[in-house]
Order: sequence, then C-alpha cells, then structure tokens
Amino acid sequence: MSLLVSVHDLMNRPGQMREVEFDHVLDEAIGTEVVAVPAGATTEISLRLESVHEGVLVTGEVFATAETQCSRCLDSMSLEVEVDFQELFAYSSQSDEDLEVINEHVDLEQVLIDSVVLNLPFQPVCSKDCLGLCSECGIRLDENTEHSHEKPVDPRFSALQGLASKED
Repeated sequence: MSLLVSVHDLMNRPGQMREVEFDHVLDEAIGTEVVAVPAGATTEISLRLESVHEGVLVTGEVFATAETQCSRCLDSMSLEVEVDFQELFAYSSQSDEDLEVINEHVDLEQVLIDSVVLNLPFQPVCSKDCLGLCSECGIRLDENTEHSHEKPVDPRFSALQGLASKED
C-alpha cells in the first residue's frame, strides 16, 4: 500500500499551500486483531500541504469505518473512525525516524497506519450500558436482565453433595 502524494509544486517555496481530497482503497487491513479497518475498505483523506523552509508540512484528516465485536457481548459492530494528523516531511532527514520528501513525493502510508491504529479503541463496546454475557451459560444479559443461576456450592462442602444425591 503506497500513498504517494506529489509535492513538486511546493518544493522550496515557503508559504505555498495546496489542499487535496481523495479516496483510497486499502490493500491491507489497518488495525489489530480486535478492531480494524478491513482490506478493501475506502478511506476518505483530506490534506493540507504547506511548504516550509525545512520541508512540507502535511495536515490531514482520515475518515474510515472499522469492523469489530463488542468486547462485552460479542455482537458485531462498525465504528466510524475520524483521525487528525500533522507531520513534517523534511527535505533532508536528521535521523532515521524523520519522514522525508523523496523524489518530490510524500508517502503517507505509515502516517495513515499509525494515526488510525492509535485512535482505535482497545476494548470496543456497543454501548456504555452493555451488560455483556453471563459467565456461566453465555446468555446475553441485555436480553434477560432478570437472568440468574443458583449460587454455587462452596467447594469445601462438595463432598456432602454426593451424600445428598445417594439418599434420593
């Protein structure tokens, strides 16, 4: 997945600015095992490219839809993802971590991945009030709020349970 954006018209022209909007179809999923924007999904990208003395300052927004499951009740759900980012692409890098303008292009791939992944929820929930699943039988507690089970027998008395069943 390469997101190359040409900055030829901005190179070494401090004060120049250009806005760009485009859709990008993902070749690979972006996210984690729990929540991700799936491969084949379309992301909407809105950019503001500004020429500065050091390089090109890219300010942008990404809009996408992530697919996941509620971490409490395991229902499938979609999350709208809206991420803002700002990165400087330098004409010459000072360290290995600096982003660079290469062949009059900026590559937004890693910026997009980092921005989206860092803004995805760690434990997504379908609603703040979701009660989740019963730990004993797995029934969805939102569907049956009065759901209950007999209290388990204290393990210290489990041997006595065998005696009670022999008498019956």
